[in-house]
Amino acid sequence: MRWAVSLLALLATPALARESLGVFDSWGAFTDPSPRHCYAIAQPAQSGGASRWRPFASVASWPGQGVRGQLHIRLSRERNPQSRVTLSVGERRFELVAGNADAWAPDTRTDSAIVAAIRSSRSMSVETLAKTGAPFADVYALRGAATAIDAAALGCVGR
Repeated sequence: MRWAVSLLALLATPALARESLGVFDSWGAFTDPSPRHCYAIAQPAQSGGASRWRPFASVASWPGQGVRGQLHIRLSRERNPQSRVTLSVGERRFELVAGNADAWAPDTRTDSAIVAAIRSSRSMSVETLAKTGAPFADVYALRGAATAIDAAALGCVGR
């Protein structure tokens, strides 16, 4: 699984720009210099279907923009535009704002609540309806997520 996180990072950013901050179980931490941002990222342990792209969950900090702990989900399938996207982390449920295949927390308060839930939970899932109307879910293991989020946050300090 560690190679999968590294492979995902290779595909997500240009090879010359990205710097690995470490791999922690199924989560990796990376930094990119332009624009400056640091992020923890993972692939789903179980994916909701075949995709033209690689699904992922990430928590990023963008120091030049004053952003810390921002959630971004790339869904494994294109979603039905009328369907809600729900993130379940442990016992907590969050409704996300979504595009065709991406989803985010609606505000910084929700980002903070999601990151807090990630830190104390074992798994999370993102559920919605595919463009075809069929339900699907992407499931993430959270072991190593808190350490990767911390490593990513520290990677942007003082740089």
